[in-house]
Amino acid sequence: MKRPIVFSLVHEQSVFMTAVMGVMTFLAVMALGLAIAIGGGVVNWNRQWDAYASVQVSGEKNVAAVKKILADNKDKLESSREVSSDEMLKLMRPWVDGGRDTLQKYLPTMFEVRFKQGTDMVAVGDAVKKHGRFISHSDALRPSVSAGWKMVAILSVVLALIIGTIGVCISFIARNTAVLHRRELEILNQVGASDSFVAHQMQIIVAKICFVACFCGFLAAVPILLGTVAVAHSARVGLMAMLNISGAGWGVLVAVPVIIIIFAIWIARKTTLKILNQ
Repeated sequence: MKRPIVFSLVHEQSVFMTAVMGVMTFLAVMALGLAIAIGGGVVNWNRQWDAYASVQVSGEKNVAAVKKILADNKDKLESSREVSSDEMLKLMRPWVDGGRDTLQKYLPTMFEVRFKQGTDMVAVGDAVKKHGRFISHSDALRPSVSAGWKMVAILSVVLALIIGTIGVCISFIARNTAVLHRRELEILNQVGASDSFVAHQMQIIVAKICFVACFCGFLAAVPILLGTVAVAHSARVGLMAMLNISGAGWGVLVAVPVIIIIFAIWIARKTTLKILNQ
């Protein structure tokens, strides 16, 4: 036998709550999705370069010493090569004016080294530093990595604010509903209905609205997230190209609407019981 709810939200309330919850779910999924994509991109970006290093050397004796060090540690290297003067000139041309011969007088000898393991870099780096500059690519890219983690932190704060706003909205709607249906609540109290029974009625109303709103908000956010990642990949190089949402990340995003619904139901029950106790 069906047991209809004792009271329901008026039409304006229902529309307002559905719109608010839909927008909030959309924003929550977007914030968390971007945080996951950027976080994954930072991890992939850092992992890609944590075994690479550059060596800059000046002077024939230092160049010979560095070549010997690299040869002696060949078992630790995946590859190593000397960067040609032409490559260095092409890289520096946008920032340095002057003739080719003039630039070559001041260019150091440069090696690009890839290690088999990141841990092998320490010993070789200490030996090379006695004769020139040893720059690990992960250290050189640290500002980009730091900026990426800061963006993740900002998005996490935004997500927390969105969740807080959802709680405030649900609490406000529950209080407003109690005021509008004060007469029904008094009758229920007189006939012996428990506070838990009344709170359950409010939970059913909130659950139905949140299910529809959260489903729509999630569906609206997914294509935008996919489009954002696709646009980032079009960069092909750099941190932006590393943005990605893994299967586990999508699993977390799918759980967001469910968590929001459960949170909204809990807030509705807590607020309703508080109002009834007053």
